[in-house]
Amino acid sequence: MRASDADREQVAQVLHQALSEGRITMAELEERLTSVYAAKTMGELKPMTADLPVTSTSAALQPAPTRALGFPDNRVGGHPGSTLSIAVMSGAQRKGSWVLPSQHTSVAFWGGTEIDLRAARFSEKHSTITAVAIMGGIEITVPDDINVDVTGIGLMGGFVLEDRSGAQPAPPTAPTVTINGLAFWGGVVVYRKPAKRDNQQIEG
Repeated sequence: MRASDADREQVAQVLHQALSEGRITMAELEERLTSVYAAKTMGELKPMTADLPVTSTSAALQPAPTRALGFPDNRVGGHPGSTLSIAVMSGAQRKGSWVLPSQHTSVAFWGGTEIDLRAARFSEKHSTITAVAIMGGIEITVPDDINVDVTGIGLMGGFVLEDRSGAQPAPPTAPTVTINGLAFWGGVVVYRKPAKRDNQQIEG
C-alpha cells in the first residue's frame, strides 16, 4: 500500500518520541527520518519502528485520523523545516511535503519565491510567514481548510489575497497562518485554493 504524507509524519513523531525516551540516538533519528521521508510504501515504513514499543509502532502505522470540528488537527506537529526562503536574482521554492515552522521569512529581490502549503504540515497551530518582495515576486498558496490572515503592505506594489476556492472559512481547530511583510516595486500574492483531498492530485 502506498504511504501518504500523513503516514510518514506519524512514523516521524514516533521516532522523535523514541529519542526523547532515550531509545534511539540523534544520529539514528536523523538516519531513520531520511528513510521515512523517502519511503513510498507502508512496507518501507514498518522497519523504521520495528525495534520500538509495539503500541507506538501500531499507532504510527494506522491511517491518519479524519479532520473534524472539535478535534485537534492532525497536521499540527513535526520537525520544523527551513525558516528562510531567499531569492536574489534567482528563484526559490518550498512545496510538497514539508513542515512550516512557527516563523518563516521569504525574501525576493529581483527574483521570485514560491511557497505551497497544500501538502505541508505545521509545527505549531499558529504560524507566521513574513514576505518581503523588492522588485521581485512571492507567491504563497494556502489550502482552503486552514485559516489565513493577510496583513502585508504594498508600496508601489501589491500585497493581495486571491480566493480561488469558493469555500467557507476553515474551522477554528485548523492551523492558522498569518502572512505579513512588504511589497516594494514588487508583488506578494496569496492564493487560497482547494485543499488536497484523499486520492487527489494537487492542481496548480
